[in-house]
This record gives sequence, structure tokens and C-alpha cells, in this order.
Amino acid sequence: MLALGYAPSILPGGSALSNHPRSISGFVVCGTRGPRPRFPRVWKTRKRIGTISKSQKLVECIKELSNVKEEVYGALDSFIAWELEFPLIVVKKALKRLETEKEWKRIIQVIKWMFSKGQGKTMGSYYTLLNALAEDGRLEEVEELWMKIFSENLESLPRVFFVKMISIYYNKGMHEKMFEVFADMEELGVRPDVSIVRMLGDVFQKLGMLDKYDKLKNKYPPPTWEYRYIKGKRVRIRVNQLQGSNVEARTSSENME
Repeated sequence: MLALGYAPSILPGGSALSNHPRSISGFVVCGTRGPRPRFPRVWKTRKRIGTISKSQKLVECIKELSNVKEEVYGALDSFIAWELEFPLIVVKKALKRLETEKEWKRIIQVIKWMFSKGQGKTMGSYYTLLNALAEDGRLEEVEELWMKIFSENLESLPRVFFVKMISIYYNKGMHEKMFEVFADMEELGVRPDVSIVRMLGDVFQKLGMLDKYDKLKNKYPPPTWEYRYIKGKRVRIRVNQLQGSNVEARTSSENME
């Protein structure tokens, strides 16, 4: 029987080529054409600007400006001109960065500009504005803002606002104002924390009101437990243990010095 087939191609040297490609040192050899070149893959990427970089640009945009209201507001308006929505997260992060740098005037300007746009009117923003006004020494504006917040949120005002106002009056030596804020706290049923009791106790001792000092200590005794967050978990710790650890830390630091 006659069998038909294709004869392998023969090179001048007499060697036959196989029909299958061979692999030599990582390269694929295709017939007589040699190794196939490998080109690096170039992926098309679009650089996206996140909220952190935007907040940094916002801070750099207004940091070197003067304190003229129109100039600062114009720079902020031009910064958000092409935004489809108000960049509230970017502004909040910029305020946090300005707060760490203690740029109180810029914080006041940015928050008032944000309020003029009808955005970000939250308790956190009001507290940041109240703190910035107090740090900048604008006591009249602090009291005006406090009365506005207190009248609008009479039954839902957080305790941190009372703590802030009492600490402001305590540092300024305005004892009558302290007593008024504390009376409002007791009337609304807001329990004072340890810092408020300590500041009021110091004022009562300075003024010689020992009977009121004793009543304050009896009504609001120091707590036996305190809550701390350790690795994201809320842990209850005795106050005596915390005080003992603080004393040990102080003595060790003094010995090292």
C-alpha cells in the first residue's frame, strides 16, 4: 500500500526543522524567524485627585492671602467653581488641617463662607467655630454664637458646649458667667463632668464659698470608674488605677530628668 506524506524541510546543513516552536531560555522560537520580542505592557491610568490632596490644595490656596473677606471668599468660590456638588468632605479635612496648624482666623473665614453657602451647619462645625473664636480672642462673637446655639438647641445641646463655655469664662476670670452656664446645665438636667466640677470648685475656694463647695462635692462626687478606648474597645477602668499610673509616670519622668 502506498503511503503519502510531507517530507520535512531540510536546511543546507542537513538538519530537519520540526513543525512545533521551541522554547530557549525564556524566549519562544517560531520556526526560522528567531525569538519573538516581548514588549512591556503600558496600562493607561488616570490620575485621580483624592479628598486629602484637594484639602491640601485648598489650604495652600487661602493660606497666603490677606485677611480681606472678599479676597478669601473669592478664592474659595473659584476653588469650587467646577464642582458639581459642594465638596463638604474636602472642606472638613481642610478645617482639620488648619486647626492643627492653629490658623484660627482662616478657620473662622472658611466656616462662615461655608455657612453662607448653606452647607455644613452641624454641631461639629459650630463647635469648631466657637473654639476658633475663643482662641482668636473674640469674646463678644463667642457669646453671640453661644446664645444662638443655646436658643436653637435648648434640649439637645451636647455637654461639650457647656464645658467649652465654662472653660472660656474660667480662663477669663468671669465667674458670674460661669455660674449662669452651670445653672442652665442643672436646669436642663445635663450632668457636669469632672472638669466642670473641678473648675467650679476652684472658683468657690477662691471666693471663700466653702458651703457651696461642699454642696458641689457632695452632689457630684468623683466617679469611681472611667471609660477609655483601648484598641478600639471601650474599657472600664478604676479612677484610682489611672491616678496611680499617672503619678508613677510623673515620678519616673522626674527621675529621668
